[in-house]
Amino acid sequence: SPPSMLSPFPCAVNGLQARTFGVWTLLSSVIRCLCAIDIRNRTLYYITLFTFCLALAHFLSEVFIYHTAALTIGVMAPLMVASFSMLGMLIGLQYLEVEELSKKKKKN
Repeated sequence: SPPSMLSPFPCAVNGLQARTFGVWTLLSSVIRCLCAIDIRNRTLYYITLFTFCLALAHFLSEVFIYHTAALTIGVMAPLMVASFSMLGMLIGLQYLEVEELSKKKKKN
């Protein structure tokens, strides 16, 4: 079988792990889509931000702690997406707070 692009140990991945990672990826994408639909929902916003934190921590730990993934384009892509998404969401969080403050001032 061809060597895996993500793992130098392809025999370390079994079907259960692959399906679990697939379901986790699907769940994360559903949460991110729901946040995109209701971007002003603070709870959902924080949960979405946390999904990117988890993804970043997961891929960094696989590369640098467990050494089960090589630093290839297949690993660097999710690292970059998670990093830039977290940065964008942290910047966007300031705008959500400003919007809430302006709504409170209008009520008073």
